[in-house]
Amino acid sequence: MSNLANQLVIAEREEVARGVRLLLAAPLLSESATPEAFDLVRRRREPIGKWFDYYCGWSLVVEPRLGYARLVKVRAKADPSRPARRSRSGRAAFDRRRYTLLCLVAAELLAAPVTTIGLLADRVTQATAADPLIDAFDTAVRAERMAYVDVLRMLESYGAIEVVDGSTDSFVGSEGAKVLYRVDSTLVMRLLAAPNGASQFSVPVEEIPVRFDELMAALRRERRYGDAPDAAHAADGASDVQRNLWLRHSVFRRVVDDPVVYRDELSAAELAYVSSPTGRQLLKRAAEQGGFLLEERAEGFLFVDPDGLATDGKFPDDSSNAKVAALLLLDVITAADGGVAPEQLNAEAARLLREFPKWAKGYRGEDGKEQLVADAVAVLSDFGLARHSGELVVALPAASRYAVTGARSSEETR
Repeated sequence: MSNLANQLVIAEREEVARGVRLLLAAPLLSESATPEAFDLVRRRREPIGKWFDYYCGWSLVVEPRLGYARLVKVRAKADPSRPARRSRSGRAAFDRRRYTLLCLVAAELLAAPVTTIGLLADRVTQATAADPLIDAFDTAVRAERMAYVDVLRMLESYGAIEVVDGSTDSFVGSEGAKVLYRVDSTLVMRLLAAPNGASQFSVPVEEIPVRFDELMAALRRERRYGDAPDAAHAADGASDVQRNLWLRHSVFRRVVDDPVVYRDELSAAELAYVSSPTGRQLLKRAAEQGGFLLEERAEGFLFVDPDGLATDGKFPDDSSNAKVAALLLLDVITAADGGVAPEQLNAEAARLLREFPKWAKGYRGEDGKEQLVADAVAVLSDFGLARHSGELVVALPAASRYAVTGARSSEETR
């Protein structure tokens, strides 16, 4: 093979690896928002799609003319650590009302390729009035308008709607604001990452609250793994081919989506698979093809992205007070062998607030230190560094990566 051919092969391999990691961080890439990332995925969509299909069982949809690439990520269960967030400065998570409005707005957007913020609000109002289980949408209430705007801003960020004239935020100040939108109905329908559409289930309205968990499991059910009612039992009663397929996909979905995978969190079948020669070989191959470094320990393993492309959240990170507090409190948690009581963490948080009076002003009110501890522990839990064990907070093995070590003098290092 010529030197030029070798260079082309290496370039393709690097671009495929980069495309895999970019899609893991942002499963929806649009040409308008991230032109370089979209162009890379568009050009290398076939090998990138094969990587996701083989290791994770996820499909990649690339629409060059419409200008978006969508990785349809499916998990065995919902992940509450990755909520939709408001586009305002606080980046607060969506509440129940905003999720409800998101579903209603998405459904009403399919009615026409062009709409206005007022017409869309009227359609949502009519939809809530016709459903006895949903609180009526009232644009005369400022809080309702803010929730509505948060939903529209999120859809704008995905490229599902495009502002042609006006500003979405203007609706918060006045329900008479004029904003014109162009709707990408195809992309709206692609937002739902589920193997089955909700329209496939005909359930009486009064039964939905009682059967909610059952219906959510049915949305996520993947029949290629067998006839089990949900993914958690997909290997039961399946053929050997279906069982191995489920084991591969279930393990790799966690490896690429979770910060760290601990062996004690895997089922006996998953642990046997990943510990087998085949499983270990696939782990190494997937890491190499995806541009990761495989870090394996007795307690578990993780894919490390040396370029930091594959995640939408980083730790350590000073982007929020909770993350700063998480790193500081982690020293206290790791120093205690049997775990730390919340009262100890509250005392440490109070000390930090006293020592740095200009820091974390949002936690200066009543119960501020308790809220700071709760948010910091949630960060550590999301990154697989600590967990609750009864009344205590205990450090997990990966926390040792951030342990403070004693300083050495120049004489000691000789």
